Amino acid sequence: MFIHSVYFWLKPELTAEQQDQFWAGVKALEEIPSVKLFFVGKPADTDRPVIDRSYTCALVTGFDDKAGHDIYQDHPIHDKFRELSELWNKVLIYDAEG
Repeated sequence: MFIHSVYFWLKPELTAEQQDQFWAGVKALEEIPSVKLFFVGKPADTDRPVIDRSYTCALVTGFDDKAGHDIYQDHPIHDKFRELSELWNKVLIYDAEG
């Protein structure tokens, strides 16, 4: 399995419409056929020194393998989502396979 975890920090000055546009765009990524596992959410209400809750959105996708991930990266839905990049000021990506 190949796991692709992405954390977004949205710009604080976004309008409600821009925020809705982001959330609709990120949720649309689930429609990409190679996606086998999909989760999108906000920071949990947990509070321990090792937890970073500063991000706005967590996206976790899973694929059978790196080839499935590569299909996702090149898919038109993903390309369309990347067009929204002006809505965030930071993104961190963690990929893992096992």
